Amino acid sequence: MKLKSLICSVGLLVGVTLTLANPPSGDAREVKLKGENKRKAKVEAPKSDKNQAKVQLAILLDTSGSMSGLIEQAKTQLWSIVNTFIQAKQNGKVPFVEVALYEYGNDGLNAENHWIRQIQPLTRDLDKISEELFALRTNGGSEFCGAVIKRAVGDLKWDTSPNTYKAIFVAGNEPFNQGPVDPASSCREAIGNGVIVNSIHCGAEQVGINTGWKAGPLLADGKYLVIDHNKAVVHVDAPQDKEILKWNTRLNGTYVPIGQIGERRIEIQQAQDELAEGAKGNAIQSRAQTKASANYWNGNWDWVDACKAKDFDWSKIKEEDLPEQMKKMTLAQRKAHIATKREERQKCQKKITELTKSRGEFVKAKLKEMGEDGEDTLNAVVVQTVRQQAEANGYAFEKE
Repeated sequence: MKLKSLICSVGLLVGVTLTLANPPSGDAREVKLKGENKRKAKVEAPKSDKNQAKVQLAILLDTSGSMSGLIEQAKTQLWSIVNTFIQAKQNGKVPFVEVALYEYGNDGLNAENHWIRQIQPLTRDLDKISEELFALRTNGGSEFCGAVIKRAVGDLKWDTSPNTYKAIFVAGNEPFNQGPVDPASSCREAIGNGVIVNSIHCGAEQVGINTGWKAGPLLADGKYLVIDHNKAVVHVDAPQDKEILKWNTRLNGTYVPIGQIGERRIEIQQAQDELAEGAKGNAIQSRAQTKASANYWNGNWDWVDACKAKDFDWSKIKEEDLPEQMKKMTLAQRKAHIATKREERQKCQKKITELTKSRGEFVKAKLKEMGEDGEDTLNAVVVQTVRQQAEANGYAFEKE
């Protein structure tokens, strides 16, 4: 029961698409500041590697009135889930992470859409996902699991390769089989497209079984998971914490904004740091660990990440997209400036990685001292569950 109880929080957060090699291909990425008619900064997305491998997961989160605890768990556990894949490889390549997020069962949503909202499609913009999670609010409603699963299967751009790990995690506490769409049909449609469905019942195990939460996943090669959604995430203070925060601040200083969009995104980055720090549950430490990895990619608003693309062309940079300091530089000086920022970033990331590794060892020992066995930690559950499903698609994880 302990294993099942913690694994649920995985589903909450793991709307994850892991993409190896370069960022996804597509049209120029554009972001518009809300309420403002400002010029859009454009950065061409690098061309996709034809051998690019992916792992795609989507989280369907019940935001009805009784699910406040579920959302609180989700806020603090996003980064831990992402970090599960830092050491993962497929065909020798390390995956990147994207997250897809839906909410359902909230009376504030559109009844014609069965009270379902796609919050974010599959994306690598982890700061945006974090921002959306902290903005979620509960409201009493009707929870239609079959309908939201069908939406996720139809909405998202699921990879067609049979080697790609694709999964949905749907979390809630009302009967799985209520609503206008048959969940069994939705689950069959999902697995027909190679998408596994995992259910997370927020309540008693037998109640979930009696109300259909176990039957659905069995039709889609998934797992039935159970959690106490009101359980507070255990937080452990560690001697490495202050140093991690210091290096995280230095890391933020290496980001060079692309136009007004980039300036706004730097503000969002810092705001999410503050929210993670205030949320406890080891959230800021896990977030810093993610930021120190290849999974934290911001090439759509940061010049340092954007310049990593093989097809990046310095001659196409528009002066108005540069920060004031760089506008006065020659091309050679601009390249040198970005190179310096990249070196500083690598230094910060290396230091954070070392600190979070030693912190993890300290926390593991502390939890044991507190009587918390490994099965009561979200990380242990994520590793056991997601690894098992991803390994079936050729992913290899480093042994702990």
